[in-house]
Amino acid sequence: MSKILTRISGPDDLKGLSREALHQLSDEVRQRVLEIVANRGGHLGAPLGVVELAVALHYVYDSPTDKIIWDVGHQCYPHKILTGRNADMDDLRRVDGPSGFCRISESPHDIFGAGHASTSISAALGMATARDLTGDDFKVVTVTGDGAMTAGLAYEGLNNAGASERDMLVILNDNKMSIAPNLGAMHNYLTGVLTNPLYNRIRGEIWDLTGKIPKVADEVRGFAHRMEESIKGLVTPGMLFEELGFRYFGPIDGHDLDELIETLERIKDLPGPRLLHTLTVKGKGYSFAEANQWKYHGVGAINLESGKVEGPASPPKWTKVLSNALVEVGRRNEKVVAITAAMPDGAGVQGFLEEFPERGFDVGIAEQHAVTFAAGLAREGLIPVCAIYSTFLQRGYDQIVHDVCIQNLPVVFVLDRGGLVGEDGPTHMGAYDVAFLSVLPNMIVAAPMDEHELQDLLYTAVKQREHPFAFRYPRDSIAAGVDLTRSEFTFLPIGKWETIRTGDDVCILAVGTMVKPAIAAAEELATEGIEAEVVNCRYLKPMDEDLLAHLGQRFSRFVTVEESALWSGFGSNVGAHLAARGTFPEIRSLGLPDRVIEHASRKLQLEQCGLTPESIRDTVLAMERAPAGS
Repeated sequence: MSKILTRISGPDDLKGLSREALHQLSDEVRQRVLEIVANRGGHLGAPLGVVELAVALHYVYDSPTDKIIWDVGHQCYPHKILTGRNADMDDLRRVDGPSGFCRISESPHDIFGAGHASTSISAALGMATARDLTGDDFKVVTVTGDGAMTAGLAYEGLNNAGASERDMLVILNDNKMSIAPNLGAMHNYLTGVLTNPLYNRIRGEIWDLTGKIPKVADEVRGFAHRMEESIKGLVTPGMLFEELGFRYFGPIDGHDLDELIETLERIKDLPGPRLLHTLTVKGKGYSFAEANQWKYHGVGAINLESGKVEGPASPPKWTKVLSNALVEVGRRNEKVVAITAAMPDGAGVQGFLEEFPERGFDVGIAEQHAVTFAAGLAREGLIPVCAIYSTFLQRGYDQIVHDVCIQNLPVVFVLDRGGLVGEDGPTHMGAYDVAFLSVLPNMIVAAPMDEHELQDLLYTAVKQREHPFAFRYPRDSIAAGVDLTRSEFTFLPIGKWETIRTGDDVCILAVGTMVKPAIAAAEELATEGIEAEVVNCRYLKPMDEDLLAHLGQRFSRFVTVEESALWSGFGSNVGAHLAARGTFPEIRSLGLPDRVIEHASRKLQLEQCGLTPESIRDTVLAMERAPAGS
């Protein structure tokens, strides 16, 4: 282990280090990040880009008394290494190991969780306001970067914080990237200007000089301020932030540790809201990550010398199935357009963007805009396919309600990572979409049981033009033998289920990824003399009410199984539908419990939540063996 890093048990240990030692520590932290990710997998590019910034912040500020907020949270690996978790990082993203994001419950130095982007400025203003109201005394700093400034919430926070005049520092970590390259006018605005310290030097000199002129200082300073507006418009990209009420500094080199420390010390005690613009390189210090910042945003275990994935190649994911099908439906229908929010590859849209660049749109980390943009496209007769992670779609919920569902516009929502997501943990888990989408008027909600049904649901969603349509699929590898080139799709009648296996003793109503475990459970139950009927409930809304009513007459015992939140989920809706028809069978519902599911392998998470063939079998056996009326 490294020489200086071994002596760092927390931020206080940085305070007495020389500048030379701090430079060496930065090198050691960067190497440590590389070792951790090479061994465990995880985010790579963003942490490498903030090594010097993390060292400088923990040298200048007093965490956790001073509040340092990391946004987006996947930048935080160097911060964790410097705040007493270095040894624990060997278990990064493992059960009981550190999360890949900041978590309040993990360390007092993790001031605010930020698995999603663009929350830090609003949170920082809340903390600064609480400090001032309670008469406390500490500094509040937010590191807002890796694309977080492409989302509207960041500007809502800036607008309010600038008007507040409260003491807080926003560090804009400008690396020109989020996961994919940043897009839009704000990106162009921030990156179109080279580093130029002229403005801050001129401003400081003018302010000091005019303050020394007796009697007419205020008048002279007023003139100087007007002159300053002209100067800064010429030489810096900071006018926007200044107009929002922030004093702007920079841009400076975010990898120049000495300049970072000197700048932070100089502006630390200035009054009011400040913004420091730092220019960094995503993947800094690792040639493969610098050369291909998109690919090395997040990786599995890799060989550091070659930059290649260790072990056998991973099988294709469900996302690849979606990607191929989306290109195919795009070929057949020129009205199909695709939208993603800074996740073109992760959400399965990259292939469409490449084949139909004029019909594909990456709007950046701006899910609210993505949804209403899709609504506008649908209003004019196009067929928008809005591909967004389930957990990220939550940020556009108001727009789904008002701009899509109430107006009944036929937008197609494709929700990647529906359900458990393994090591990415609770902030990226798609647990709630079934509940929050099923309650909405006009919305069709579906989940495929396998990869071919995923293709068919996309085809169906695009073909029907009456209602908004959402379907979810898991973060998982595809089954062996799946035909990724399949191009003949089947329309699946809206609201119709499919009986996969017949039986007379108990009925298992399974959704999406839980159909195959339900079939396996039924086969095991048959060896116990119990015949279970298994129904693929591909449509969660509308339900197959005719079939459900028929099943309610046939069976006195039901098990519902879903990889989504139990509270207000599919199982709850089944019970409500049956009760409304005067049918009151015994129902046991399996799904995600009403608690935070911690990061672990997807396999282990499924076991912990009781979503395995064995759990389904045991649930049925317990029902069958229970005394009558119990």
